[in-house]
Amino acid sequence: MRVEIWSDIACPWCYVGKARFEKALEAFPHRDQVEVVHRSFELDPGRAKGDTQPVITMLTKKYGMSAAQAQAGEENLGAQAAAEGLAYRTEGRDHGNTFDMHRLLHFAKEQGRQDELIQGFYQANFAEERSVFTEGDERLVELAEAAGLDADDARKVLADPDAYADDVRADEREAAELGANGVPFFVLDRKYGVSGAQPAEVFQQALTQAWGERSPLRLIDQGDADACGPDGCAVPQN
Repeated sequence: MRVEIWSDIACPWCYVGKARFEKALEAFPHRDQVEVVHRSFELDPGRAKGDTQPVITMLTKKYGMSAAQAQAGEENLGAQAAAEGLAYRTEGRDHGNTFDMHRLLHFAKEQGRQDELIQGFYQANFAEERSVFTEGDERLVELAEAAGLDADDARKVLADPDAYADDVRADEREAAELGANGVPFFVLDRKYGVSGAQPAEVFQQALTQAWGERSPLRLIDQGDADACGPDGCAVPQN
């Protein structure tokens, strides 16, 4: 069974939701047969690369809330993250364009290191003092290397603005086609969608239901026919 997760590195609920989903997956008896794929979704696609601002400033301008309200929201998110065992800086974070990080995540998927990289991005963005937005490409290369990717290959991806760009855009178009207008958005076996950072119990129920409704293979038996198996291949007899 495949679970696809549309998310953005700048999304705090994606950070929390990933932890809750993984808690449910860990308790799922068929977890070894579940493939998890991370898909791209930008919360702020119109923001230019290099255009960064404090999270609190972004929240006040985007949602028309006061600085006190924005800070209270961050405090609440910090408590939600802590309940899942996650570190979360409620002050001093910044916000910026995540397109290059999504391009690197598609590269990491090809290398079998996608989950390690997205977790590294989340940890860096939400828990560490150093910014993933203001230190340039070398900060992203450092995180890619920590996730098990080759640093020079990561630099090449970042140096080519077209590398994996179409993959990011394709993910975003598909999200729109599926009706996802926010993240995190979880799609289980292309049958069920779960929106938001739901409690682990909701993910457990969704995994169980999706697994139980998988269609078993229906064999069309046309009688005995030659085939190969563990003991070898049938040899035609005259």
